[in-house]
Amino acid sequence: MKKALRYTLYILLVGFSCLVIWAVLNWTLVAYGWGQLKGQMHIIRNVRPLEEVLLDNDFPDSLKAKIRFIDVIAKYASDSLGLKRSENYTTLYDQKNKPILWVITASERYKLNAYQWKFPVLGSVSYKGFFDYKKGAYEDSLLKLEGYDTDYGEVSAWSTLGWFKDPILSSMLKRSDGQLAELIIHEMTHATVYLKSNVDLNENLASMIGEEGAIRFLNSHFGKESEQVRDYVYRKEDYDLFAKQMLLAHDKLDSLYKTFEGLAEEKKASLKSEMIAEIVLSLDTVSFHNKNRYSTLFEERKPNNAYFMNFVRYDSQKEEMRIELNKKFSGNIHQYLESVKNK
Repeated sequence: MKKALRYTLYILLVGFSCLVIWAVLNWTLVAYGWGQLKGQMHIIRNVRPLEEVLLDNDFPDSLKAKIRFIDVIAKYASDSLGLKRSENYTTLYDQKNKPILWVITASERYKLNAYQWKFPVLGSVSYKGFFDYKKGAYEDSLLKLEGYDTDYGEVSAWSTLGWFKDPILSSMLKRSDGQLAELIIHEMTHATVYLKSNVDLNENLASMIGEEGAIRFLNSHFGKESEQVRDYVYRKEDYDLFAKQMLLAHDKLDSLYKTFEGLAEEKKASLKSEMIAEIVLSLDTVSFHNKNRYSTLFEERKPNNAYFMNFVRYDSQKEEMRIELNKKFSGNIHQYLESVKNK
């Protein structure tokens, strides 16, 4: 008995020692994970159950209607699209009109190659989130010093992939009906299917299902000739045109960079800057429904490699996926997602 006890204690001691050694060797990752956990727990501790919010006489009726609308979207996504229904979106977090999460992406300066971070469970990921703006900005500055192009900015939603109950964020309630439907269905897609170390597939998939699901929901809920459908379709068509331009820009820059071997740094920077300026000017030739939608987008800051890589991450595979969904699965989203899970 004593021998067995000593052996058990030995195993526990060895295991604890290995854990300590791993933590020391991976202290940066541990510190980052702890910071993210604290940020997520702060949100969880400060949410309000929707039952309480809906009974609050001081809470605006217009926002209560949006909350009920989210439940209608989630029910449709589960019943009609086959997405996983969970306890997500059963609580509300008040952001008090402040951003709460920022994400950094990066790419090599003269090569369209996304910087990769590695995390347990998720694997390799081409973006990194921060609940602390200053910590993210510091990492952004370090990457720039190492010669990377970076893109650092606020995000409006994220999925914890079932680890926690994702709340409704107060900023979501400002969205139009179509944008809100797309967002909820996008995030529910992540909760239904998420493949390790395959960010581009995951995000393109969620984007395509979010858009396709939103159209189907709006048609079903409001009618095909409704103002909600028309407004969403116009906005989506404008975005599709814009994303197409950004993907073409990505390909042009990729071709340019392949000619850079042997060139001086100053020449590389000049050629890159000239092409990006041409790309920005070319937006004036695109026939958007709303001419002003993207007209001032690059007035303060010009796009860079990290910016263009975002469109590869979210938009480059959507059309191919949409064709496969409709041709191979006759538009059945549930069957299509099951096939993706088994890839």
